[in-house]
Amino acid sequence: MRVSSLLALFRFGPHRLLQLVSHLPHFLKLFWRLLKDRRVSLWPKLLLILVLAYVIAPVDLLPDFLAALGQVDDLLVVFFGLQAFVRLCPQQIVREHVQAIAAGR
Repeated sequence: MRVSSLLALFRFGPHRLLQLVSHLPHFLKLFWRLLKDRRVSLWPKLLLILVLAYVIAPVDLLPDFLAALGQVDDLLVVFFGLQAFVRLCPQQIVREHVQAIAAGR
């Protein structure tokens, strides 16, 4: 993953962060639709399941008692994992689902 993606995450201002939160339901719909789509191969789906398992599992890369670092590693794993999931899915299928979500279907 590129460092620029990580820097963009930390450069969010209040307006951009609010915009991201407002789009969260659409992102969740997209992830769910891609997970159910039979045209998406098994590997991206396994990556998404592993990311979700990491969030649910009691094992952490950095223990949560280390100031805020324990939560930051969880956030980074989720951010990069979800980004990789969408990138591993065929772009035409992702575009199709994004257009359907935007149209309200």
